[in-house]
Amino acid sequence: MQTTIFSSLQQFRAALAQQPGPDAAASQGAADRNGQLTKPPGALGRLEDIAIWYAGWRGEVAPRITAPHAVVFAGNHGVVAQGVSAFPAEVTAQMVANFEHGGAAINQLCESFGTVLDVVALDLETPTEDFTIAPAMDEAAVCAALSAGWNAVDPKADLFLTGEMGIGNTTSAAAIFAALFGGGAAAWVGRGTGVDDDGLGRKADAVARGLDLHAYHLDDPLMVLACLGGRELAAMAGAIARARSLRIPVILDGFICCAAAAVLAKAQPGALDHCIAGHVSAESAHGPALKHLGLTPLMSLDMRLGEGSGAALAVGILKAALACHSGMATFAEAGVSAGSGA
Repeated sequence: MQTTIFSSLQQFRAALAQQPGPDAAASQGAADRNGQLTKPPGALGRLEDIAIWYAGWRGEVAPRITAPHAVVFAGNHGVVAQGVSAFPAEVTAQMVANFEHGGAAINQLCESFGTVLDVVALDLETPTEDFTIAPAMDEAAVCAALSAGWNAVDPKADLFLTGEMGIGNTTSAAAIFAALFGGGAAAWVGRGTGVDDDGLGRKADAVARGLDLHAYHLDDPLMVLACLGGRELAAMAGAIARARSLRIPVILDGFICCAAAAVLAKAQPGALDHCIAGHVSAESAHGPALKHLGLTPLMSLDMRLGEGSGAALAVGILKAALACHSGMATFAEAGVSAGSGA
């Protein structure tokens, strides 16, 4: 598989501007097929819309999902020094080992729906800089993470989802959302791994200081990612963009994944047209984040684990949508009168 290395943010910006769109003929063909299936119009609700959307991106009128691919990216954050997490930074590496040995929730969910899972750890021994005192990453570091994400996507996949592991990354995600959409630190900071009230205050203070320190750069979404993000967030952004280049539909996970996606959406209008929101999590700002992104979640189950867990569960919904769309008989095939109300 050919490796892509982004040497500058401008190079990545150019890649975003050159992304393909869906296949209009396949979308129309899927819509036409949907209108002929043995069911009343609209009877399967959003499953019908999902199937048509997916068909357009895959360029097939009656596709099925046979090769879903998930990647969990892991990175460590210097802002953990500000006391923003209920867990120490070493938990990141410990959870990576758990993923690799098949012991985490994401492993079970991926196995349940036939999803191949890969884990990519990004310089865990070298946390990003504490963004309250310096940019989290310089251009070389953020480009390396974007490249890692881009190259982690299997071109043979027909559905992609990405998760993350990184102690402190809800703080980073909150800072990114505040920088991109405004509203101040308090509007975006939540309890993450379960911090108490004092911890919540420290998170809000860290985000506010980060926004003040990097205010000069916050009109550029990719610089927002560099100044306030983390390696795993940048890798998720790179992977989501790569999936678009391959016309692979993407299921977005929770608050942190959506922060990575939001960078793309602000950097290039329409950059998330190939994405669907798997769920809305219990993290307090995830619902508002999805509204800013114009995405309606498939599920609301009060999940807040990360790891890609909500997206992995949603694979089952997409598989079901495509099974109905591509497997159901048309009225003509079934010998059923289209006016019978079947």
